[in-house]
This record gives sequence, structure tokens and C-alpha cells, in this order.
Amino acid sequence: MKVFIIALLAAMALPFASAAEIDVTYSPEFSKKLQEDYGMREGDRLSEDIREDLEREFGKAKIDPARVSVTIIDAKPNRPTMQQLKDRPGLDMLRSKSIGGMDLEGTAYDANGNVLAELSYDWFETNINQVVASSVWGDADRASRRFAKKFADKLSESAKVSTGPGG
Repeated sequence: MKVFIIALLAAMALPFASAAEIDVTYSPEFSKKLQEDYGMREGDRLSEDIREDLEREFGKAKIDPARVSVTIIDAKPNRPTMQQLKDRPGLDMLRSKSIGGMDLEGTAYDANGNVLAELSYDWFETNINQVVASSVWGDADRASRRFAKKFADKLSESAKVSTGPGG
């Protein structure tokens, strides 16, 4: 009984959690980059980060679309991926760096399949000096967080408009 009460209290303390189904796919060009250069596991990592960022921001905004579809149009790493390090022995995880980022498109749907909002967003670092302490996908992670925040804001605004004044 004590465990049940603790679990119930913990669940009540959590912020609103989005139950949206979030599908992440890749453009044909990015899919080719994953297969031929970055490694497919990198796509899985980016997809999971995007899902987590969207769930977090939707929860903060207390919005819950039924389904969200996101396409990674392009992404560039700041550091070599594991596949690149394996394929190109001259690359070095610490010394090899580049500007990175990500280009995303997303659509949110209600339970009836109606489009609630759409967002296209891209962000790529422009200053190589900002990459010094970056992880493999540091700039792409930043783009994902910004995309999620902007998408949640757009959905919140759409909800206010559709419900009218006084909500």
C-alpha cells in the first residue's frame, strides 16, 4: 500500500505528459547520408531526441495532439559519427569538427486526422568557433530543442484561436 501511495503521489507531481504518437522519418537525401556516411544508428539517435524534445515541450505547454509527423530533411554532425570514424581512420573525435545543425518539417494532427499545425524549421551553426565543446550532434540537438519549442508554441496559439476568447 505504501508503494502505491508513493507511486500515486509521484505521478501527480509529474507535469502533463503528452500521449501523442510521434513518427520521425527521413527525407530520401538524408536517408542516403545515413546509409552511406553517418550510419543508420545515428538516425535512431536523432529521432529519439526529437521525440523527447517534443514530448517535453508539449507537456510544458499542456497540449496533446493525437499524432505528430516529423521529417528530418537534413542534419549535419559537429564531430565524426562512429561509422565515419570506422570508415575514415584519419578522423579524430576530439580534433575533427565542423559546423552542424538540422532541418526539420513537422505536422500535428487531431484525433480525426485534421491538421492542427505545420512547422518547417532549420538551424545550422555558422561559426566554427562555437563547436569547440560540442558533441557529435550538438548543433542538431539545439535545432531539435528549438523546433520542439516553436512547434509547441504554434500548437498552443492554434488551440487558442480555435477555441476563441476565454478558451
